[in-house]
Amino acid sequence: MPSRDTLGQEADAMKRYAITLTRNMDDADDLVQDCMERALRKWTLRKAGVPLRGWLFTMMRNLHVDRWRRQKRQTATQGDPESTAPVLPPNQDDHVELNKLLAHVMALPDDQRIALILVSVEGFTYGETAKTLGVPEGTVLSRVSRARAALRAATGDAAPKLRSVK
Repeated sequence: MPSRDTLGQEADAMKRYAITLTRNMDDADDLVQDCMERALRKWTLRKAGVPLRGWLFTMMRNLHVDRWRRQKRQTATQGDPESTAPVLPPNQDDHVELNKLLAHVMALPDDQRIALILVSVEGFTYGETAKTLGVPEGTVLSRVSRARAALRAATGDAAPKLRSVK
């Protein structure tokens, strides 16, 4: 059985990933809590050698997809879906440029945004990201490349910054 410290060490990374998935702070908190609860219940099913963060992120993505499908079914029968606009704190005085960049990141298509966050922010390798998302590694490379190109175009940065492939 995991200790609180084991899951607690991953809480910040899980929160960042949840915000990336949900685009809403409250929904992200709920998603992290549900993921931690499920991780505790399913701890004995975790395969040896599987990195904890990858296992948690895969579980969180699956929970998010399940919620999204459930919500889509409910809104189809009940009426208009709620807005999914990014929720950013009003910190414009000190963080104007950061907020602009975050807005551009959040405007990326879901597949590109999630791959970019996992590789660039969370430090996953392309292989780990591919396993987490359940897609081939080449697909992850392509998604990250397209996301970076879109961000360069949106911010007016014409010169690509090269980065080694992990």
